[in-house]
Amino acid sequence: MIILSIFDTFWANLLDTSWLEFLAVVFGLLSVWYARQENILVYPTGIVSVLIYVYICFGIQLYADAGINLFYFLMSVYGWIKWTRKSSAPPLKITACTKRNWYFSIGLFLISAIVILVLLKIFKANDLDYWSTNIPYIDTFTTAIFIVGMWLMAIKKVENWIFWIIGDVISVPLYAYKGLVFTSFQFMVFLIIAVMGYISWKEKLKQREEKLTEYQA
Repeated sequence: MIILSIFDTFWANLLDTSWLEFLAVVFGLLSVWYARQENILVYPTGIVSVLIYVYICFGIQLYADAGINLFYFLMSVYGWIKWTRKSSAPPLKITACTKRNWYFSIGLFLISAIVILVLLKIFKANDLDYWSTNIPYIDTFTTAIFIVGMWLMAIKKVENWIFWIIGDVISVPLYAYKGLVFTSFQFMVFLIIAVMGYISWKEKLKQREEKLTEYQA
């Protein structure tokens, strides 16, 4: 019965999904898939997805969500530039986080969480039902996690996938609880691809380090 109920809710959500939202989901999934392959198409596909969500969120007056997606857009542009930049420096390669990267990630997470919480307080101040649950704080945590993940992906740190995995694990039940089973399913797919991405990038990093060791020997 529970499975049938979930399927019925999923089907109802699917029928209520606009073609524009469906397109945003498709491009979002493509973006994560290309990220797993370390393919530059991760950014143009991701940009299409987040810009559609900016438009959708503004249309239904979810200004805080629109602002977050606008930030995702800016981070995508930054990542695209980093991955394709032509200079005297060697091409950007997959590496592991340094202590400096970890310190910056922690700072970015804390600052992002504070800014997001302030925005939610401003734009959802009168939504008493929203603030009567832990949802605002879970939303804040997952969004801040995703922001750090985007930055680490932009500089090709293998640990970026850890942040995506954590955020996806939380988002799957979160959106199911909200009744958005279709979105929950989307994050389930994101989670599977993120795990595959971590394994793939970890293997590439290992192979590069082994080649470097052989070369130095």
